Amino acid sequence: MKKLSGLILVLMLASFICQGEVSQSRTTAAFFSAAASEQVSDGPGMQTGKFDFDSRTVLLNSGYAMPILGLGTYALDHATCVSSVMALLESGGRLVDTAYMYGNEEAVGEGIRRAMAEYGIPREEIFVITKIYPSQFSDPEAAIDMALAKLDVGYIDMMLLHHPGSSDVNAYLAMEKYVAEGRIRSLGLSNWYIEELTDFLPQVNIMPALVQNEIHPYYQEQEVVPFIQEKGIVVQCWYPLGGRGYTKELLTDETITSIAAAHGVSAAQVILRWDLQRGVAVIPGSSNPDHIRENLDLFGFELTPEEMERIAALDRGEKHDWY
Repeated sequence: MKKLSGLILVLMLASFICQGEVSQSRTTAAFFSAAASEQVSDGPGMQTGKFDFDSRTVLLNSGYAMPILGLGTYALDHATCVSSVMALLESGGRLVDTAYMYGNEEAVGEGIRRAMAEYGIPREEIFVITKIYPSQFSDPEAAIDMALAKLDVGYIDMMLLHHPGSSDVNAYLAMEKYVAEGRIRSLGLSNWYIEELTDFLPQVNIMPALVQNEIHPYYQEQEVVPFIQEKGIVVQCWYPLGGRGYTKELLTDETITSIAAAHGVSAAQVILRWDLQRGVAVIPGSSNPDHIRENLDLFGFELTPEEMERIAALDRGEKHDWY
């Protein structure tokens, strides 16, 4: 009987493990459940601006929790964007970044709605970021209404001004009205730096919850990042892997590949983990489901202080886009 009981126990354990492997994406998704439509109180363990690697979220100064990693959709056509968004959500990711200028807000919305229906994901678990462009600043209400209609997901979790431009303050003040109505949850800026922020912030009523800038090991913004963070604003990076035309060089950098080999992970995972340990949220772009899954798998290792310093030493001040 003892042997039989032991065998039954082993079989039950094996079944449990198999079920755990099958539901891995669901388990991953559970980490992001704090990124809900309801505001989160700043209580014990939920310090504004501090990354929580257990929940994989950060509490914004707006009171909402945001996943610290997700998917960028720049340059993805409609069909590719839909499938990429669905792959992210199926794999447990919960943050999607888009913009008017990307021309794929409708695709992002379609991917989200289809994933919600097919995978049973509540809207409240998904965090959607979009941006309005300077060419839209003269009529921001029309731009915001267009984004809401194209996405068609009920509300927008975060809206950014894509970069500084004429009438940017008035456009931001218009977005503030939509926050009061509950149609936008949080506000932010993209491609704003120390000088621009110093001029802009005194002119608005709602402190931006996020600033999204180009950041990667060759362009680290070592002065800009702490300047923003000290104001209680979360930093998020686009082009975390260097951007088109530069990714190969970065992913084959000897410093990064040696660190990757030491941890048994990819060079991309090392770079993204480096960002997270700096307190910088990441939105790597990809249309490859395997890469999308890999880019979410950043919590099974930790970079040492010495490894962080080695990557910090790679900074060239080398910007790869004009913003």
